[in-house]
Amino acid sequence: MSIVEEFVDVVVVGAGHAGCEAALACARMGMETVIFTVSVDSIALMPCNPNIGGSSKGHLVREIDALGGEMGKNIDRTFIQSKMLNQSKGPAVHSLRAQADKSDYSRSMRMVLERTEHLSIRQMEVTELIVEDGVLTGVRTYSGAVYHCKAAILCTGTYLKARCIYGNVSVYTGPNGLQAANYLTDSLKGNGVKMYRFKTGTPARIAKKSIDFSKMEEQKGDERIVPFSFTTDPDAIQKEQVSCWLTYTNEETHKIIRENLDRSPLYSGMIEGTGPRYCPSIEDKVVRFADKNRHQVFIEPEGIHTDEMYIGGMSSSLPEDVQIAMYRSVPGLEHAQIVRNAYAIEYDCIDARNLTLALEFKKISGLFSAGQFNGSSGYEEAAAQGLIAGINAARKIQGKEPLVLDRSEAYIGVLIDDLVTKENREPYRMMTSRAEYRLLLRQDNADLRLTKKGYEVGLISEERYQKLLKKEQEIEAETRRVEATHIGANAKVQACLKEHGSTSLKTSASLAELIRRPELSYEALGEIDTERPNLPADVCEEVNINIKYAGYLERQMKQVEQFRKMERKKIPADLDYETVPSLRTEARQKLSMYRPESIGQASRLAGVSPADVSVLLVYLASTGSRGEK
Repeated sequence: MSIVEEFVDVVVVGAGHAGCEAALACARMGMETVIFTVSVDSIALMPCNPNIGGSSKGHLVREIDALGGEMGKNIDRTFIQSKMLNQSKGPAVHSLRAQADKSDYSRSMRMVLERTEHLSIRQMEVTELIVEDGVLTGVRTYSGAVYHCKAAILCTGTYLKARCIYGNVSVYTGPNGLQAANYLTDSLKGNGVKMYRFKTGTPARIAKKSIDFSKMEEQKGDERIVPFSFTTDPDAIQKEQVSCWLTYTNEETHKIIRENLDRSPLYSGMIEGTGPRYCPSIEDKVVRFADKNRHQVFIEPEGIHTDEMYIGGMSSSLPEDVQIAMYRSVPGLEHAQIVRNAYAIEYDCIDARNLTLALEFKKISGLFSAGQFNGSSGYEEAAAQGLIAGINAARKIQGKEPLVLDRSEAYIGVLIDDLVTKENREPYRMMTSRAEYRLLLRQDNADLRLTKKGYEVGLISEERYQKLLKKEQEIEAETRRVEATHIGANAKVQACLKEHGSTSLKTSASLAELIRRPELSYEALGEIDTERPNLPADVCEEVNINIKYAGYLERQMKQVEQFRKMERKKIPADLDYETVPSLRTEARQKLSMYRPESIGQASRLAGVSPADVSVLLVYLASTGSRGEK
């Protein structure tokens, strides 16, 4: 019997959010790429929440777009409601969040993949890695076909040996009843990859006609819609939006849950995997936050072509009868008709500390991985990793250095560094609090931080790059003008200040000095700034932030320089830690096992103390292995 053999540059396993970004990056960089999926209908599937973005996740989507990824553009095409979160707080935590039409989002992304040159879609399960002398040379599918490749990217999401569970019901299937991938785990283990078992979950979907919205609080979108992608024209996406709704659990809900905890797979031991601490099930919330008498429940539409409603905040794996009673105890859901039961899903993933910062396996050259397979959670985290893995797979084939973003450059850098450096015993979720330099890593300036890098790797067009350079020049020129422009204490100025609740002037002041007042802004001073040029809104926003927060930004830049000094101190890849005197045993073991690339990364390993770092620095200096770049 003859065996089908194909020769490609890159194989991408899985077509979720990570796989889509990985495959598009490779193909757009000229690599002949094939993406495998257990079902073509599941491309860019949103098996859980029907939204993109949110606190810190919105930053990731903006960064993906700035580097040349697709997620931002796709949600701009398919959103049904949009809202900028945290607007009452500082710009560092402003985050865009959009409700997606799930079917439109998937359909739109699939069309992008289908129309991309150098990219082929294949519905087939990959079952085996072909590795020769530590180098990946191809993959084998369930049909026996062999795809020879120069690099592969594993983006298996929650499909590896997946099991869906609620109550006593346990079904070996992927999300939404799709086929699980049951064979690749054994091949990974056979190649020395240690596997973990993680868990996530999703709430029920309820028929819209069975919901009483009069008992809920309506949640509308923003009056002026802000796009995710820097390439999307804001005027082109202003449209009528669909509302979401807010209600709450109550003591009756919690009583039903408490009385049935013994029937929950979470507490009976039926579920083996570790779940996400920051996205707990409703039974977890009731147990862990016993002092709270209610929890928020968001009722979100799954799309405009369906009446299924997503019950955000009430993920569960309780039995079906308990789910019905629990949901019907919530105001507005008294007559709820469940379309799809809530369930937990277990799946195989890896310890991402076996990866380099480029998301390549340390012990298998040419094998990359991204997304929930790396122990993360969320569509946005997956897409960000997929983009970086795709870029680096292509650059490896091109014989170029990988693109590595550090913690001071991007939320993506924080995400990947946390995954490959720290011990994550649960699905990792991105949060603004994880980013030490978040005032510099705002969602509004993602293009200024990263688009040049996207241009350098080949994912940003010349036209877009030139627009960025023009924007930079406009921001710099206007910032200088505002700093240098002084205004007197005339009647018009005093009236403007009074109107905005600001103290009147006794002598002249620069526009910058006034902007730094909490109650004033660049926009507010437009009526007294007679020489102001007509500039785009995004340029004005950057000028305002740069001036208003100048002192804080300068202080954070100094912190970044200290951080980068440690990151620049590279550790030789072949360093024998057994020869480093005075290192503690635990530090020696952890350093030998995970082989950090720099002193900075070594300092973030669990089990490596500041004293160990000092010992390492002294040793490297004494042996002449400074390795600074």
